[in-house]
Amino acid sequence: MSFKSFIGVSLLVGGSFARDVPSNIRNFYNNIKNNGRCNSPLASGFYSQYDDDNSFSYCGDHLEDSGVIFIQGSNGQFANMDIDCDGTQGGPADDGRCGNSDDTQSITSFADTVRGYGKGVDDLDAKIHPYVVFGNVGDKPGFTSFDPQAHGIEPLSIMAVVCGDKLIYGVWGDENGDDGEKSVVGEASISLATACFGKSMTGNNGHDENDVLYIAFTGGDAVPGRNGARWEARSYKEFESSIKGLGDRLIQRIQA
Repeated sequence: MSFKSFIGVSLLVGGSFARDVPSNIRNFYNNIKNNGRCNSPLASGFYSQYDDDNSFSYCGDHLEDSGVIFIQGSNGQFANMDIDCDGTQGGPADDGRCGNSDDTQSITSFADTVRGYGKGVDDLDAKIHPYVVFGNVGDKPGFTSFDPQAHGIEPLSIMAVVCGDKLIYGVWGDENGDDGEKSVVGEASISLATACFGKSMTGNNGHDENDVLYIAFTGGDAVPGRNGARWEARSYKEFESSIKGLGDRLIQRIQA
């Protein structure tokens, strides 16, 4: 994977805006990849895809020095990007690409919090809000669980996603349930996926390669809260721009 070296440069990609990967995040990505595996897993036994091995972990290697948790598999793998279309349906940015999804839920994990902000928004909209599905919740026999909140990650906190040559900011907006046969990781809203990989992303067509790095930040300072983001935005660009400043501050924590 190649990286550009300057932060803050915006470019039009598939109708959405992304930014180049800054040098500290580029080095962080490369060092983790070269290390090959997670040395301090917080929870292990997850799948990136159903036909992969279950070597993927929520990794705490840099929980103490950088205050972050990320997903990593064996042999330098990260995760793929499945597409999530959960939450508000038929909003102003709905272009029909979620229509073929066979796994859309009408609500996300933190809908009550979004509604409580009093911005006239009942839930996240996958076509507007770039959110990451992070954490695995369920008690089905054989299902592997992980609760990010037990390790300091707060609902609707900022997350950073490295995909290709791009850095995308999003929020922790949903969790993986135990409705499938396996505990999987690597999923994001269609707006985030489009910013990463373009409009070929649909409800049933994501990014299969295990090369996407998902980074979650601990602490209350990672949460934009009621007035730190435009929850009422009507486009991906409007929302993602509103969390850029906080994202830029948070990634300064990370030293490779």
